[in-house]
Amino acid sequence: MGEPFLWITVLVALVAGVLVGAWAGRRLRRPVADLDAGEGRRLRGEAELERQALLRESDIQAREQVLAIRAEAEAALRAREAELAEGETALAAQAVRIDEEVRLVAEARDRLKQREAPVAEREQDARALTVEVRSIDATRQGELERVASRSAGEAQRMLVEAEVEEARAAAAQILRQTAESALGGAQIRAAKRIMGIAIGRFSGHDLTERLQFVISLSDLRPGQVPPAEADLRAIEAVTGVQLSFLDGQAAIRIEGLDGVGREIARRCVNRMLKRSISGPAAVTRLARGIVVDVERETLDLGRRGFSLLAIDRAHPDIVKLVGRLTFRTSYAQNQWKHSVEAGFLCGMMAAEVGLNVKIARRAALLHDIGKALTHELDGSHASIGADYARRFNESEAVANAIGAHHTDESFNSPYAYLVAAADAMSGGRPGARRQAEDTHMAKLEELERISRAFSGVDEAFAVQGGREVRVYVDENRVNDRGAALLSTQIAENISREMTFPGQIKVTVIREFRADEIAS
Repeated sequence: MGEPFLWITVLVALVAGVLVGAWAGRRLRRPVADLDAGEGRRLRGEAELERQALLRESDIQAREQVLAIRAEAEAALRAREAELAEGETALAAQAVRIDEEVRLVAEARDRLKQREAPVAEREQDARALTVEVRSIDATRQGELERVASRSAGEAQRMLVEAEVEEARAAAAQILRQTAESALGGAQIRAAKRIMGIAIGRFSGHDLTERLQFVISLSDLRPGQVPPAEADLRAIEAVTGVQLSFLDGQAAIRIEGLDGVGREIARRCVNRMLKRSISGPAAVTRLARGIVVDVERETLDLGRRGFSLLAIDRAHPDIVKLVGRLTFRTSYAQNQWKHSVEAGFLCGMMAAEVGLNVKIARRAALLHDIGKALTHELDGSHASIGADYARRFNESEAVANAIGAHHTDESFNSPYAYLVAAADAMSGGRPGARRQAEDTHMAKLEELERISRAFSGVDEAFAVQGGREVRVYVDENRVNDRGAALLSTQIAENISREMTFPGQIKVTVIREFRADEIAS
C-alpha cells in the first residue's frame, strides 16, 4: 500500500463530507415566502453552523481513517521489507553454495581431463591386443581343426557328450556301490534263503478260471429258447454290466469292470437257459435271487480266508471285499487265492525274521482288497485298499503295507517290505499266471525293442519266459561304467513303457574277444 492509495482515501473522505453538508442544507432549506426576513436569517445561520460542524466532523473522521489505513499500510510494508531482506539473505547464501559447487565441478572436470588421456591410450592398446589375440586364436583353432579333421563345434559337442556320459556312469557306479554297501552280500543271501524257505514250504493249487465272458447259444437243447433282448436289459439293470448278442444270436457277450456283476450275469443267463425262464419281470426276480446268493458266497469266502490264515476277522465290509476277490483275476490268477497264498508266504518270512506272524498274514491277505473296488473308485488299488483299511480301523502297519506294496506309499515298517516280497513271489512263481501265446510273444518282442533302442547295443534277447533280457554291447563304445549305467536306463524304460507282473532282470554283457586261427 503506497502513496497513491493514501491520496485516494483522503479524496474519498472529502467527497463524503461535501455530500453530507449538501444533504444537511437541503434538509434545512424551506420556502422563503413562508418565513419573514429575520427568521430566515436566523435559520440560515443555524444551518450554516450545523453544516460547518458536520464538515469538521467528517474531516476529522476522514483524517482518523486515513491515519489508521496509513498505519496498517506502513506495518504491512515493514513486514514485506523484512521478508524481502530474509529472501535476499537466503539468495546470497545459495549463491555462495552454487559458486562453491561450480568450483568443485570445475576441479573435477580438470581431474577427469587429466585421467582421460592415459585411459584412452590403454583402451587403444587393449583393442590392439584383442585383435592380436583373436588372430592367434583363429590361427590356432584352424590348426587344431586341421589336425583333428573336425570343426570346433563338433569337437566341443563330442567333449560335452563324453563328459556327460562319464558323469552319468560315475553316478551309476556310486549308486551301485552305495546300494551294495547298504545291503551287503550276506544280507542278500539271507533274504534269498528266507524267501526260498517260504516258497518251498508252501504247497497250494491254482484255481481254474471262474468267469466266462462269452456264453455260447449254439448248443441249446430242443425246447430251449434263447433270451430276448428285453431279458438282457433286465439283467443289466440288476448287475450293472453290459450284455449283447454276438453273430446274430449265436452267443452272448458279458462286459463290465465289476467281476461280481459279471459272475451274477453269467449265472443268471445259465439258469435262464436251463429253466427256460423269460420275461423281464421273471428275469429280474431271478437276478436278484442270484445277487443274494453271490453276496452270501463272497462273505463266506472272506471268512474262509481269515480262517485259513488263523487270524482275527476284520470289519464285515473288509471281509466282504476279501471274498469279492474270488471274482477278480490278474493274468488268469485268481486274486482271492493269490491273497491267501501271499498271506502264508508273508507269515513264514515273518517267522524267519522274528516278526509278528499274524500281522504279516493279515497285511498280505488284505493287500489287494482295493482291486474289488477299482471299478467304482478312481486310483490305484493299493491306495484305495489302504484308505479302506484305515477307515475300518485296521492298524497302521497293515494299512501302510497295503498302500506301499506297489510303492504308492513309503515303506514305514518291515511288514510293508514282507508284503511286497510275498506279492511278487506269489505272482511271479512259475505257473502262477499265464498269458496267451500271442500276448507273450508281443511282450518278448517289446522287451527286445526297448533294449535295442540304446546307443552302443549290438543285440538283445529276452530269455526265461520274459523274466530276463540280456543285452550285448560293443566293448569299444561302452565301457564298464557305461554298462552299469545302461542296465539302469534300460530297466527304467521297461518299467515306464510296459506293464508286467513281478520283475524283469536286465543283464548287460560287455566282453572282449581275441580270435585267431592256427593252421
